[in-house]
Amino acid sequence: MSTVTYDHLDGVARIRLVDGDRGNLLDQATVDALTRAVRRARSDDAHVVVLSAEGRAFSLGGDLAESLHRVVSDLHRMDAVVVSVVQGTAAGAGVPLAAAADLVLAASSAQFTLAYTRLGFSPDGGSTLLTASIGLHRALNLALLNPVLSAAEARAIGLVAQVHPDGELAAAVEDVVRLLRAGSRSAQVAAKRLLRETATPNAEAALRRETLSIRTRAADPDGREGVVAFLAKRAARFPSSGA
Repeated sequence: MSTVTYDHLDGVARIRLVDGDRGNLLDQATVDALTRAVRRARSDDAHVVVLSAEGRAFSLGGDLAESLHRVVSDLHRMDAVVVSVVQGTAAGAGVPLAAAADLVLAASSAQFTLAYTRLGFSPDGGSTLLTASIGLHRALNLALLNPVLSAAEARAIGLVAQVHPDGELAAAVEDVVRLLRAGSRSAQVAAKRLLRETATPNAEAALRRETLSIRTRAADPDGREGVVAFLAKRAARFPSSGA
């Protein structure tokens, strides 16, 4: 059974993570399914892409080995306005996946946390591109201290465009879709390209640096300890900290 569903109707492609029982973890199968769905939306010439998830979390992140870089790059480059819909928790790679959209809508109960350095890893999945969307020091705060942001806090720093009560989120998404569908697609594509190319002119290079960095961290004693501690559900004791 696929962990991702796809449908397309009247110019709107809907991609949904449906492995809610496992927190929509971004393992290799799910990343591959997401890649196929995004590329199918491009092939279908979708005007709007809605990326959402079922269950208690938007995504609890990856298995510490997989990368979302292909998906992030494809979402950035496609001629469609991408809307992500976050309910529950977006953690680890779930945060940059949500942020890869052009507009992020969140339920008031949603939470966001990177958590990479807590496990002895450097940020991955497109996390470094957050410096363009929320600013360097806010991104450093997320990466180094690993706070859990509420939906309201995520909106205050510019990560989320709109926050709605949980029961009203679905209707708000459809309002945004209608607004986008009624607008000039060519103007929207031009705006998306201009703003993204100005904000992240070297996005592909940044993603390559993330890949190299996390591979190094995975082989480092701190990274190994982080994984062991995570699986054992205990606090990590990083060798480099001297604690």
